[in-house]
Amino acid sequence: MIAIIGATGTIGNELLRRLMELSVPVRALTREPDKLRQQMGDLGLSKVEICAADANDPESMRRALEGASQLFLALSNSPRQVELETSIIQIAAQEGIEHIVKISSPAYEKSSPVAVAGWHAEIEQALVASGLIYTVLRPYAFMQNLLRLAPTITTQDVFFGCIGDSPCNFIDCRDIADVAAVALTNQKPACGIYTLTGSETFTYPQIADKLSTLLNRPIRFINLKPEALRSDLIVHGHMPPWLAEHVVEIQTMSTAVPEKPTNTVQSLLGREPRTLDAFLQENRNSFQARR
Repeated sequence: MIAIIGATGTIGNELLRRLMELSVPVRALTREPDKLRQQMGDLGLSKVEICAADANDPESMRRALEGASQLFLALSNSPRQVELETSIIQIAAQEGIEHIVKISSPAYEKSSPVAVAGWHAEIEQALVASGLIYTVLRPYAFMQNLLRLAPTITTQDVFFGCIGDSPCNFIDCRDIADVAAVALTNQKPACGIYTLTGSETFTYPQIADKLSTLLNRPIRFINLKPEALRSDLIVHGHMPPWLAEHVVEIQTMSTAVPEKPTNTVQSLLGREPRTLDAFLQENRNSFQARR
């Protein structure tokens, strides 16, 4: 039995679909069972065991993990990340979980620190110390997060950042889910740490050019100072301060630490990663003008 923590999240939801297609015994752990049922629609949820569980309630997690042998761990980032995921790892070891596939973040860089990456580094240390078989997946920026730029693109033909013209790795969350599915069904890769990217890097000005061509109207990228972007994300994007700080930190890191693509997805899946062009085309309607 494979248990999934994060089944309503972008990666976890795609992974659940993959495992359902493979008819693998799977248990989806979620605080919101009704939300998950609504997300999945008529995709054969009779094949899935849905279990109400909350990372804030260790006993609910203990009950939900009983009888499972593998665990996919992908909590949403939060200031309590280390506390919650470390607790889950400890409970998993006590309940007989043999293998954990954890979604992490790119490696922590002392020269350009990202707080969330530091949290994940602590959790990775706890996972290694647990003695369990582990697969740590470190994906770079999700293509799906580009959809968060849509509000200003659709109304003002512009989007903002503080990344300048630094190249950035992007990966489709569906590729991350595919790698996780391989790890969970074949237990390969296991006991390893894998950095996941697409096959190319792109700058934000290049993304603006791609959107301009796709939408047949000029789209601009405006580079802000970090403090201005942070303020904009809090005031106009309604982000909590810690999350706005995270966005600024990862963009600042991209300007300080050059990003290059890896071939990990291709080597693990035997195919090239999904492309940014295909993702933008698929989501074209999300960026159409709304005035």
